[in-house]
Amino acid sequence: MALVGSGASMVFFARHATTVAHILALIVAILMIVWIVHYEGGANINSQDPNLVFNVHPLVMSLGFILMIGEAIMAYKTFPMEKIGQKFIHMMLQLFALVLGIFGIYVAFKYHGMSDSQNMTTLHSWLGMVTICLFGLQWLFGFLFFWFPRAPPMTREMAAPLHVTAGIAIFLMTICTAETGLMEKSIVPNSISEGQMINFTGLFILLFGVAVTVTIALRRISL
Repeated sequence: MALVGSGASMVFFARHATTVAHILALIVAILMIVWIVHYEGGANINSQDPNLVFNVHPLVMSLGFILMIGEAIMAYKTFPMEKIGQKFIHMMLQLFALVLGIFGIYVAFKYHGMSDSQNMTTLHSWLGMVTICLFGLQWLFGFLFFWFPRAPPMTREMAAPLHVTAGIAIFLMTICTAETGLMEKSIVPNSISEGQMINFTGLFILLFGVAVTVTIALRRISL
C-alpha cells in the first residue's frame, strides 16, 4: 500500500512539475522576444546589419532548440496517447530542434563573417558546438535503436537508461551554453533595464531546465 501511495504521489508531482515547466517555457519565450524586439531592434537573417542577423541566433537557439528539446523530453507526460505515438512526437520534436540548432549555429558563423570576427573563440561557442554534435549523435542513436531498424528487445531495454541519462545530460549542456551566451551579452548591455531583462531571461531558462529535469526524475521514480 505504501509503495502504491508513493507511486501515485510521484505521478501527481510529476504532472504538476510538467505544468510548471510549460509555464516557464512560455515565460522564457516572452522574455526572449521582448528582449530581441524591444531592446535589440528585431532580427532579420537577410539584413545587411550584422546585429540584426545575429539576433536570429538567440531567438532560434532558445525558442527552437532549448525549449523544443525540453518539450520533447516531456512529451511522454504532455501527450495522453499510446506510447508509440508519444515516441514519434518525441523523435520529431527532437529532429525539429536539431535542424533549428544547426541553423542557429549557421547564423552565428554568418554574423562572424559579416562582422569580420573570429569563430570559436569563446567558452559559449565551444560548449555550443560540442552540445549540438552530441545532440545529433543522441538523436541518431535513438532513431536506430528505438525506431528503425530497432534493436532487439533485450538490447533496447539495456540501452534505454543510457539514452535517457545522456539525453538529460545533453539538455543540461544546452542550458549551460545558453547561460554563457547570455552572460556575454549582459557584460556590456545597452542599458540597465536591458541587463536586467537578460538576467531574468537566463534565470527562467535555468528554472525551466530544473523543472524539466525534476519532471523526468519523478516520472522515472513512479514507474
